[in-house]
Amino acid sequence: MAPSAEEKRKFLRSLDEDIEFRYAVAGYLGISEILKRLDSLEENMLKLWEEVRSLREDVNTLRGDVNALKVDVSTLKNDVREIRTTLDRLTLTVEEEARSVIKYKVKEKLNVEIELSNIFIDSKEVDIYGADDEICIIGEATVRLSVKLVNELLDKVELIKSKRPDLLRKKIIKVIYTDYAALEAIEAARNNGVWILRWDKDLTPIVIEAG
Repeated sequence: MAPSAEEKRKFLRSLDEDIEFRYAVAGYLGISEILKRLDSLEENMLKLWEEVRSLREDVNTLRGDVNALKVDVSTLKNDVREIRTTLDRLTLTVEEEARSVIKYKVKEKLNVEIELSNIFIDSKEVDIYGADDEICIIGEATVRLSVKLVNELLDKVELIKSKRPDLLRKKIIKVIYTDYAALEAIEAARNNGVWILRWDKDLTPIVIEAG
């Protein structure tokens, strides 16, 4: 006798809800091994999707970290740019102050008024230069004076003598304006006839040498 519609529904419900019954029927039909493999495959697929979900979360976290790093790098670049700008402004201020003070001191000591500016000799900048008919002033400006800068000034004077002798005059004043000078730098300047001064006083005497 063929099963009734109700018996068929109960049978299908049991297949759907009762795994042991499903395997028993499958075994009877000879497909139980296939069903077990399919169930195992489904389980592995679920695990794989969990791993993919976790990987996506890791990728999103990494993307967030990268974006944060980009912001930090951008901020650092801005900070470096601001520091460079501040240093450039500070250097410019020191040079302008140096020219103003030196011009005033030369006027006071020698009764000579000479306009001062910067010049370039073979791409090397000389912070302070000015001349009239008889005297030329060649100098540098720095916040902190070292022996190295004293030697650099002497080298620039020699460079002008060899490359631009037209800038020289019968008398030369070599000068460095600074806020602070190391003792060894003062000694090196004194030994080489370099006038060192701050805004408030001379650290070495002014020397006028033959050009």
